[in-house]
Amino acid sequence: MHTTSAEFAATMAARFAGFMGQVETPDYEFTITLVPPAPEERQEDDVQVWREGSLWRMTRNDFTASWDPVARRGQAEMLLSPYSLDSLLRIVHTVMLAQEGSMLMHASSAIRNGRAYVFTGVSGAGKTTISRLAPTDVHLLTDEMSFIRRTSSGYHAYGTPFAGELARPGENIHAPLAGIFLLAQGPENRIDTLTPQEAVRGLMGNILFFAKDPQLSAAVFDAAIALANAVPVQRLTFLPDQRVWDLIGNTQ
Repeated sequence: MHTTSAEFAATMAARFAGFMGQVETPDYEFTITLVPPAPEERQEDDVQVWREGSLWRMTRNDFTASWDPVARRGQAEMLLSPYSLDSLLRIVHTVMLAQEGSMLMHASSAIRNGRAYVFTGVSGAGKTTISRLAPTDVHLLTDEMSFIRRTSSGYHAYGTPFAGELARPGENIHAPLAGIFLLAQGPENRIDTLTPQEAVRGLMGNILFFAKDPQLSAAVFDAAIALANAVPVQRLTFLPDQRVWDLIGNTQ
C-alpha cells in the first residue's frame, strides 16, 4: 500500500495489527489517495464492481478504485477511514480468489488440533457466539470473514484481520480445512448430514461476491461445488454453551 499520508498509514497499522509487513517484491500494489467526503453520498450498501477491459472498477460511497490483475497494481481514492480500505480489500480479494477457485466467506473459523473449521450461516445463526464459546486450545481465525484458499495439497483456512462483534482480528496462521458447518441454534447439540445440493446452496449463500460478471460468477459457483466435494459440509445445531465444542475437532 502506497500513501503519502502518515495519518492514514498509522490508522491502517492499527486496523491491521498482526497482518502488516514489508516485502521487497509485493504480490500486489495499491496507491491510495485521500479525498474529502462528497457533498452528496450514495447509500452505504451501494457497492458496484465491474470489468472494464483489463481493469476491474469498484465504487462505493466512500471510495472509487481500479485494479489491474495482470499488472497486479491498483489505485484508489477514498476517505480517511479504516472501514474504506477494509471494504476495498475484501472486494479485491473476492475477485482475486474467485479466479483461483478460492473465496472469502461470511463465516467464523478456527483451528483445533492442527485442523481448521469454518462456521457459516445467515446473520444471527451464531458465528460470533460459537467463536466466543471456543475453549482455550482453539485458535480463532476470524468471527466475521473467513479466507479459504485452494492449494496443491487441498483447502486451507487462513486468519484474517476482518473482525465482527468480537472486535478483534484473528490469528495470522492457517491450517488444512477439515470441515464446514452451516449453523442453526436449537434445543440440542448435534451434527446432521446434508445432501450435495444443500451443501452447495449453503455455501453459495455465504460466499462474499460483488462483481456483475457472468464469467466470474460461474467461477464462484464452480468453486462452491468443488469445495463441497472436497470438504465435509454439515449442519451444526447447537445450544449457546461450550459443550458444542465437544463435537468439533477435539481428537487428533
